[in-house]
Amino acid sequence: MAVVDLRAGPDESAGPRVTTSTTEAELSAPVTTLPRLEVYPAVSTSPRGLTPEEAAARLERYGANELPKAKRRPIIFRFLAQFTDLFAVVLIVASVITFLSYVIQVPHDVGNLQLAIAIMGVVLLNAVIGFFQEYSAERTAEALQAMVPKSCRVIRGGERVEVPARELVPGDVVALEAGDAISADCRVVEAHDLSVNNVALTGESDPVGRTDDPVPEDVEAIEARNCIFMGTSVVTGTGKAVVFATGPATEFGRIFRLTSEVAEEKSPLQREVAIMAKRVSVAAVAIGAVMFALRETAGTTKIVDSFIFAVGVMVALVPEGLPATLSVSLAIGVRRMARRSALIKKLTAVEALGSTTVICTDKTGTLTKAEMTVQAVWASGQRHSVSGVGYAPEGEVEDADSVRDLLRIGALCADARLLPPTPDGQEGWRILGDTTEGAIVVAAVKAGVDVDADAEKAPRQAEFPFDSDRKLMSTIHRVDGGWESYVKGSPQ
Repeated sequence: MAVVDLRAGPDESAGPRVTTSTTEAELSAPVTTLPRLEVYPAVSTSPRGLTPEEAAARLERYGANELPKAKRRPIIFRFLAQFTDLFAVVLIVASVITFLSYVIQVPHDVGNLQLAIAIMGVVLLNAVIGFFQEYSAERTAEALQAMVPKSCRVIRGGERVEVPARELVPGDVVALEAGDAISADCRVVEAHDLSVNNVALTGESDPVGRTDDPVPEDVEAIEARNCIFMGTSVVTGTGKAVVFATGPATEFGRIFRLTSEVAEEKSPLQREVAIMAKRVSVAAVAIGAVMFALRETAGTTKIVDSFIFAVGVMVALVPEGLPATLSVSLAIGVRRMARRSALIKKLTAVEALGSTTVICTDKTGTLTKAEMTVQAVWASGQRHSVSGVGYAPEGEVEDADSVRDLLRIGALCADARLLPPTPDGQEGWRILGDTTEGAIVVAAVKAGVDVDADAEKAPRQAEFPFDSDRKLMSTIHRVDGGWESYVKGSPQ
């Protein structure tokens, strides 16, 4: 885990200094302000990348590129925490007292033993239900942390190799392609129509273009268009980037650290139940004591019988089924929300969400599915409507024969690929690459175009990526021994 310190000063000739940091992902003189060719010497690397020996030395010095494991109490402690509820404490005490009375009383009253076992059984049932629901929800939440890829492509010693993501170090040169998950914070040094999805950092799923040009000093690294960050992914284009922060020193690591440090507060439901439990428990103990005193005053029963009677009154007054009822009710809410793709980490959050009156959120790209869809095609002055929504190629194109060639060219002059649903059903139809290009590919399939077969018949030989000057993307294809150029871009 490391951050590259790029302070410029009188002793600049001494070379850059690389210092470790486990808490901050900040650069005194950010690599964002440097021209792309000056980034390499600034982090003691070169376009050929680090040598394997230097990479190993830096890995030993800075540590693995991975986030720290969240501190969690052992499972046994989390299970025992279920018994700290006031209702549980009262019932446990009642069970122990009842069992002791069974042991002390001669002859032994089997009814007291059965009562003690029944009370303890209720306590255990409540604890098991509560523990299981919270544990299973937390296990699901932990899966969300698996956003850092297992491996990545880097250039080391002039050769492109694939290495485990945890072995990335500052100074590594990463090769980028559409669909790649980004494993560390990097400064882009080469970009060809490069865009990334920063939803993990900003919540905004619209692709954001990246450049290799320097930015002003007053621009924060997180806002710099020449930086890419751990946990995000490449949507379109290709490029190269130099790693400048790994592990907890990344922006993703900083967010992870901040979320892990948030103090847990009790929900309104927990506070209300705690107040009620305290009142009911005090009332139960008081009434039990009064009943014990009255029976002893009457002098008609043994003290042990009076004690057992008082315990029975206390147990009857305590709603021992309430914790289980609450847990089951909240668990039903968790499952219903899970079916709508909402993850609930704590059971009590269901009630807290139910009490919410106002939610402030950025809807664009967050609440929407971010699936672009072609709804109409204009050709030769005619409008051809396209049915269907989303990436599933289900729908029809009006008078498809008239626009099939147009859509075929659009699909071949695109880098996006339409991927089918996974065998396990976890993911449906999806796009690898730019969402706008993906919409064109889906429309072509709806029109009856076999994109893969046509790509084999007309293999791409060269391409000119889209840029802000031309506002066009052009591809050159070999077709029946000849050459064809396909172009798509802005209508202006």
